[in-house]
Amino acid sequence: MSAGWKVGALALACLLLVAAGAGLGAWLAAGHYRPQLDAANDAKGQCVAARGNLEELAKEQGAQLGELVKQAEQRQTKADQAVAESKRQAGEHYAAAQRLQQERAEGDPAAVVEALIDKELGL
Repeated sequence: MSAGWKVGALALACLLLVAAGAGLGAWLAAGHYRPQLDAANDAKGQCVAARGNLEELAKEQGAQLGELVKQAEQRQTKADQAVAESKRQAGEHYAAAQRLQQERAEGDPAAVVEALIDKELGL
């Protein structure tokens, strides 16, 4: 054998050893990291499912919140109408009270008040 063949055989043997070492290293790394990768993929799936669930809950909550705001606005409108009606009635009652106070009548105070109230009520 010539020196060229020896160098070529030695280079080929080194390449085969490097390739075998790389293959063995890859196989050992896959065996070591595969359970961790599987666990990470399972956790990812659970996170994606939980995120989807949370998105649906957030949409539902937003819809319910919108409904509550709408109901609050309706209650506020009814309250404003009730206040306006109360003010109108209070004005009427105040005017009636003023008329009663301005009436002058002689006699027994109880009878006079009874007569004025009956007159005001239309009795």
